[in-house]
Amino acid sequence: MSSSLKKPTNAAARHFDRLVPIEHHRVAFPDGFWKSWSETVRKTTIPTQHMRLEEEGFLEVLDFDKPPAPLARPIQPSGLSMQHFFDSDFGKWIEAASYTLKNAPNAELEAQIDAIVEKLEQGQMEDGYLNSWFIRREPDKRWTNLRDLHEMYSMGHLLEGGVAYYEATGKHRFLDVMIHAVDHIDATFGSEPGKLRGYDAHEEIELALVKLYRITKDPRHLKLAAYFIDERGQIPSYYDEEARLRGENPADYVYKTYAYSQAHRPVREQSQVVGHAVRAMYLFSAMTDLAHENDDPTLKQACDRLFDNLTSRQLYVTGGLGPSASNEGFTREYDLPNETAYAETCAAVALGFWSHRMAQIDLDAKFTDALETVLFNGALSGISRDGEHYFYENVLESHGQHRRWKWHYCPCCPTNIARMITSLGQYFYSGKAEELAVHLYGANTAELDLGNTYLRLKQETLYPWDGDVRIQLGLSRQADFTIRFRIPGWCRSWTISINGVTLDADGIVEKGYATIRRSWADGDEIRLSFDMPVERLYAHPAVGEDADRVALKRGPVVYCVEETDIGMEPQRLRLSASGTIEARFDPELLGGAVVLEGEALEAQVEDWKAGLYRNSPAAFRPRRFKAIPYHLWANRDAGAMQVWLAER
Repeated sequence: MSSSLKKPTNAAARHFDRLVPIEHHRVAFPDGFWKSWSETVRKTTIPTQHMRLEEEGFLEVLDFDKPPAPLARPIQPSGLSMQHFFDSDFGKWIEAASYTLKNAPNAELEAQIDAIVEKLEQGQMEDGYLNSWFIRREPDKRWTNLRDLHEMYSMGHLLEGGVAYYEATGKHRFLDVMIHAVDHIDATFGSEPGKLRGYDAHEEIELALVKLYRITKDPRHLKLAAYFIDERGQIPSYYDEEARLRGENPADYVYKTYAYSQAHRPVREQSQVVGHAVRAMYLFSAMTDLAHENDDPTLKQACDRLFDNLTSRQLYVTGGLGPSASNEGFTREYDLPNETAYAETCAAVALGFWSHRMAQIDLDAKFTDALETVLFNGALSGISRDGEHYFYENVLESHGQHRRWKWHYCPCCPTNIARMITSLGQYFYSGKAEELAVHLYGANTAELDLGNTYLRLKQETLYPWDGDVRIQLGLSRQADFTIRFRIPGWCRSWTISINGVTLDADGIVEKGYATIRRSWADGDEIRLSFDMPVERLYAHPAVGEDADRVALKRGPVVYCVEETDIGMEPQRLRLSASGTIEARFDPELLGGAVVLEGEALEAQVEDWKAGLYRNSPAAFRPRRFKAIPYHLWANRDAGAMQVWLAER
């Protein structure tokens, strides 16, 4: 066993001088919006994902005592096979499964994880190296191509799985394996003489190391994460050096620029979000973690610049990000195509990770607004209502060619959305000494430790379908502390009351949080009411794709129109700029959801005859339309879909 874990620090240990997210298992969803999603992921998604991992040959890579089977995923022109990072997929699956074990023990699930852990332990090299591809297929090439082959990315996801499994079960075995792997990485990489000055092109190990540090309190783990962050983008590039050592010309790099992996300049000098979207979000998450742990203002300033650049110039209205399939990421500012949107599910999930981390340092609603947008739209759209079909790309317009799949050639997204939903509780609240922050709204119960106060809290609400929220406090004794309630950025009018007395909202809002300090007593009741009308959103004029178009939003939920509801492609609709749009709850829509309905105009095609063009515009006739939450699209009949609707 590694010396790092002789006296593990309890995961519940708190730093009461700063905000810390509540542990996910201390929040339960006994009813409401998130109950059904959480139960579906626990009962259906986790078991079927394990089944797919077996069926698709992912777990076969752990048969270290057997000759490797033929490749399940061939080598691509870049030299990378998706099989290079199969380890990451079952690492994320273990993490998601572990989150469910904390509240719902499951012996069969534990046995499945233990079987994977046993094989990982048996296959691990004596020096701690752990990557199934290189151990079984190319042991002589390990650490020779950090630019392309994802070695530390895969180990990072295994490490996150090891941390989660330890926290869920108290079992040391997997975490010991991963600490041994980290010891090897630490002995191999760094700025000290004799070490390699490299870092993985696909970020992930950095944020995993911070999670490990929070368990072990071993400063080596935090130092290693900081090294990988600080070394990134240094000139001359390590990737050029290792390419030459492989006998390759660095100019032949398939992506041409190291901006693809955010390694084009040191991270503190970056101000525009570029390259591969998932890599960027993982990097910025780790930078935020280190800014928090090390009280590093220069890292925080870089994160602020990058966050503002993303949200003001490069983010889809759904919270999706990364418009291009060619680099799975960013192109230029204001480039937000709809039908060809890449908007990978993993990227939206990772933006949620980053936004939440930013809010722990700087309690500003703009960060939790982004998190909420992702949760209800751009990430949740990545999983079907039945919990076993997925989207990799989350387009904002379709002519019916986009359908959900059971598994993907590169199935990074299913396990990513699963680990977000199974750990959902951590995003709702943060606490520190004498202070509680309420970030998100939804029916739940929670238990919170504020240092000198132990608090039970209950939220009753139909949110996101309704803006009324009732919060009840349970206290063993009266106590003075502050509660900060997020006022969503989409909300134009709201009220708050305590025990039936409405408060004056003027002067109590700080960075989007209504801040109340008082002596709280058992049974105190807070009521918040957020006005939730249907809103029309318009894109910046530089977003040419959305000129003369409108997107519909109600509360945190973005809407779309599907062909299955209107009997025609929504691309032929024109919304009246002054038409009334009404909201109603439809209990028959995929478990129940608020839908939007109103009058529109339909472009007539019957009189167009055979010609493609003519010298007079189409005629229009009145037509009713129905819009559903974007996250629910493609769960019914195949057909066209549109978020940004033409308006006249």
